[in-house]
Amino acid sequence: MKYLLIMQVNPAVLEALTEEEHKLIGDGHSEFMRVTQESGEFILTQALADPSNTKVVHGGTTPAVTDGPFLEAKEFMGGFYLLDCESEERVVELAKLIPDTRFKGLAIEIRPVMFSAGADL
Repeated sequence: MKYLLIMQVNPAVLEALTEEEHKLIGDGHSEFMRVTQESGEFILTQALADPSNTKVVHGGTTPAVTDGPFLEAKEFMGGFYLLDCESEERVVELAKLIPDTRFKGLAIEIRPVMFSAGADL
């Protein structure tokens, strides 16, 4: 089963982290990728730009394009991992390895993938 692990980011939390904590997060993500690549569960990861770089296309008879995120929120999707795991228990176990889970205000949301198509995903 494929799972999307969504990194929920709160900019205020990130700004308050020390240089050492930022390094811990970076090193922890590298280790997470190593572990999941070695186990064969890693499919891909992507980091996303800050929501201030967002464009939103709104529906209607003539779609409109606006700047900024669709919703105002403290947290936003900062990136994701796509994994292929044998069970929900396994993906939860792996998500706990992501260093973001050690900091209040950061989180990993786990969502099962219901459909995928494309480059051998």
